[in-house]
Amino acid sequence: MDEATRALVTLSAALAAGDPAALGAAMDAAAQAAPAEAVEEALLQSHLFIGYPATLRALGLWRERSGRPAPARSSDGPAEWRTRGEAVCAQVYGGAYERLRENVARLHPDLERWMLEDGYGRVLGRPGLDLRRRELCIVALLAGMTAPQQLHSHLRGALNVGASVEEVAETLELAGAAAPPARRAQAWRVWESVRERWAERRAGVEGSR
Repeated sequence: MDEATRALVTLSAALAAGDPAALGAAMDAAAQAAPAEAVEEALLQSHLFIGYPATLRALGLWRERSGRPAPARSSDGPAEWRTRGEAVCAQVYGGAYERLRENVARLHPDLERWMLEDGYGRVLGRPGLDLRRRELCIVALLAGMTAPQQLHSHLRGALNVGASVEEVAETLELAGAAAPPARRAQAWRVWESVRERWAERRAGVEGSR
């Protein structure tokens, strides 16, 4: 994993942990190692997982520590979000994409629409941070939370969009340093399940050639 990605992943883990001192240190390190736009995208996308209050506090701390003013407002809008969201979500979920949409729609049809348009289109499909790094950052966030199903999906999603097994494992190591022992152990159990299935799938692909 390159230094910039490692810094962004560490920042995301600190966001999930909620320790202000660790978060400030992670921001300072990310400011040195990664493009400022990438840091801001990692912070922005966190609201999908840790909520607006925590993300607002984090962005306030970033403005204070980095000295950077807020960028110009993005020019895209709802017309682009749906198409972009469907494409990005399909990349992340691969063969499970249609099943995901059906399952979420059964919970509530508006939630399925918001997932595609807002989550994947408005946020995760933005420029400024490539999808592989976005998914690794999301894994780092979820590894510090009690969300095993979502972690399972995004571990697999990181692999689907091009992250290596080694990069995902390193992400969990970095996230584990900031997470309570029970959540760290849970994250590794989820990863073992995903990794085994991924290896079986890769072996099946190789065997069919």
